[in-house]
Amino acid sequence: MVPIESRITILRHQKVILDTALAELYGVPVKRLNQQVNRNRERFPSDFMFQLTAREFAALRLQFATSKKGRGGRRSLPYAFTEHGAIMAATVLNSDRAVAMSVFVVRAFVRLREMLAANRELADRIKELEAHLETHDGTIQEIITVIRKLMNPPPSRRSKIGFALPPARTV
Repeated sequence: MVPIESRITILRHQKVILDTALAELYGVPVKRLNQQVNRNRERFPSDFMFQLTAREFAALRLQFATSKKGRGGRRSLPYAFTEHGAIMAATVLNSDRAVAMSVFVVRAFVRLREMLAANRELADRIKELEAHLETHDGTIQEIITVIRKLMNPPPSRRSKIGFALPPARTV
């Protein structure tokens, strides 16, 4: 069985799981899942579930290796369930496996949220280090310039002290 985390994808700036993956997890055919969802539409507001557009589905088709319409594949656009929608789907299915698997789905979404937060924190730390390096690079460059000036003092413009003898005459 494929890990649940790998089935969660980001669409419309939300973490979602597609109806095919959810049906597989809950041990029901996709057709039955979608029937139950359609019979209980009031339990699935837009922040719980949405149907993919043709463009979104086409973009995901290669990723999930789905077949073309008319060749045994889907006849309708898939649904994408958010974390809350996935839990609500378990309640409308009323199967023991669906209820048990809903706990795993919640944990998968939580783990994914933690991973994204850790990545954001790491990215912030890297930006902070880069800012320090840029500051240090400028400071080091200034120090090197001053050291070079001290190593090569400018030529002295002062004249020599003393008398200069006139050139000797020959008789």
